[in-house]
Amino acid sequence: MTDREPCVLTIGEQDALPSGPFALSHRSVQSGLRDWVEQQTGHPLGYIEQLYTFADRNRIEAGRQQRNISISYLALTRQEAIAVSRQSHWKSWYAYFPWEDHRSGAPEALSILHRRLIAWAKGASSIAARRERRQRAAIAFAFDDRPWNEDLTLQRYELLFEAGLVEEAGGNASITLPATVSGKAMVCDHRRILATGIARLRSKIKYRPVVFELMRPSFTLLNLQRTVEALAGRLINKPNFRRLVEQQELVEETGETALDTGGRPAKLFRFRRDVLDDRAVAGTKLPLSRA
Repeated sequence: MTDREPCVLTIGEQDALPSGPFALSHRSVQSGLRDWVEQQTGHPLGYIEQLYTFADRNRIEAGRQQRNISISYLALTRQEAIAVSRQSHWKSWYAYFPWEDHRSGAPEALSILHRRLIAWAKGASSIAARRERRQRAAIAFAFDDRPWNEDLTLQRYELLFEAGLVEEAGGNASITLPATVSGKAMVCDHRRILATGIARLRSKIKYRPVVFELMRPSFTLLNLQRTVEALAGRLINKPNFRRLVEQQELVEETGETALDTGGRPAKLFRFRRDVLDDRAVAGTKLPLSRA
């Protein structure tokens, strides 16, 4: 997290995720992951969890006779620890998924994608196929007065890929859409991997306190709220959010205040890590309240 933006660490000029082969010298897959990321970015990893295994046919090179299997991981880091090498960059994940940020209302990209997806649905070969496409688009992108579900990040990207509306899909449809609408492309299927990570994190912040892995040791409740909002791409009802945090006993006061709030000094809090042990079985919920 930096400047209220959730960021992803990429390498090179083609927007790739850090990666590398599992070698005999690596003690485990996790140690191989840590070695490659630190070599390529200069950034040591703290918290990690396995995300998903990607093994679709032709996910790397069309016509290749061998499968390329990638085991992906989700890692979280705090703002003060984001110094990286010259070959790596922190970029807002909304640069890749501009339709996902609803903090200032429905993004402009959404209305353009709406028209394109409706046209794509109408182009199906049968009435049943047209109805099925229209329904999938309506659920994923909240058409026809349906509610927006921030957890469907991966489904939305895959639908745009199927419709040929993102550059990675090839064809002519994606060429006519600017990056502010279709998002920046990434190499191979790395944008799909990123969408999977975003969906996992958005879902997980509602039932486990992983958001605190992104917070500084001390923070205001407004800092915490803004971080959750940035991850979810949605605004949160302030009184409800604070009540939920206090009821869960996730934080405790440090006895200090922040003076750089632009208004009255705000109390500083810290995460109570002992709740992870106390509630390991039941889970510690941090629900996302809707404004």
